[in-house]
Amino acid sequence: MTGSSGSSRRSSTRRRGEPLAASWDPEPPRDDRARRTRTSRRRAALAVLVVLLLVLTGVVLARTILPGGDTTDVRSPAAAAEDGPVVGEAPTGGDYAGVDIPTAELPAGGDFPVSGRGTWRVVPGTTPQVGQGRPYTYTVEIEDGATLAEGDQAFATAVDATLDDPRSWAGSGQIALRRIDAATGQVPDFRISLTSQLTTRAQCGYQIRYEASCWKSDIGRVLINGSRWVRGAGAFEGQLGLYRQYAINHEVGHVFRNQHVPCAENGALAPLMMQQSFGVSNDYLAQLTDDTPQGTQIPRDGKVCRPNAWPFPTGGPAPR
Repeated sequence: MTGSSGSSRRSSTRRRGEPLAASWDPEPPRDDRARRTRTSRRRAALAVLVVLLLVLTGVVLARTILPGGDTTDVRSPAAAAEDGPVVGEAPTGGDYAGVDIPTAELPAGGDFPVSGRGTWRVVPGTTPQVGQGRPYTYTVEIEDGATLAEGDQAFATAVDATLDDPRSWAGSGQIALRRIDAATGQVPDFRISLTSQLTTRAQCGYQIRYEASCWKSDIGRVLINGSRWVRGAGAFEGQLGLYRQYAINHEVGHVFRNQHVPCAENGALAPLMMQQSFGVSNDYLAQLTDDTPQGTQIPRDGKVCRPNAWPFPTGGPAPR
């Protein structure tokens, strides 16, 4: 039936003297083509405008959420002379196969949070301001899915007690610190976050195959590796409390633009910004950083320092 109907229509078309077939893509009138061209140009211009607005919005949000260009530079003269990206304890590249750093191995000890969800919960609680100078606010957070045997509040208490100590960064006389929480409705300048082992590796990098913590400026977050928080580091010889103070102060030191430095004097206290999670021997650290400089070239000079948790261990005016 379909074939018969089609034949009848074709016969009718021939009787009217119309063409047997029309073009499938007839050329539109010139005025119509011009109108379509103008419409296409307007749509392209609108798309470009939308992209530019999105980029500008992202810049404004980043400046609102993260510490901006007026970040106080609380660095020693040597560190302040160096410019470059802020980094955590983990170098970002290089081949470390076969490198043997005994003090960098994670010590034996208790269970620690291995994995989490990659999101963090704010621990309730605030503190009065400590120190004078440029004010910074921070939150204390725990990764969702990560649990500590001592509980969330114990981590928050350790953070607050460390940053409230006159030997910590508030002792510089250039900055003030205050803890806030979600109830204040404020956005903190940075977040101190207890984070599971695997999430920390994903965020900080794991090219050297040793556990580390880091400061992630792009998300405004200090990530404290849960494995190190529970086990500590070999160079601290079982002094877990001292190591925890070091981990907090060292990573917060990166917030204030301090870079890594070597042991300056054999047998002296290590500078806080030395990568003490891996060791207090320059020779050891040089093996890790020769191919990936961390702001300062670490010399192979045989110097070995003693572990230190504080930027101002004796109340001096310059970070150490």
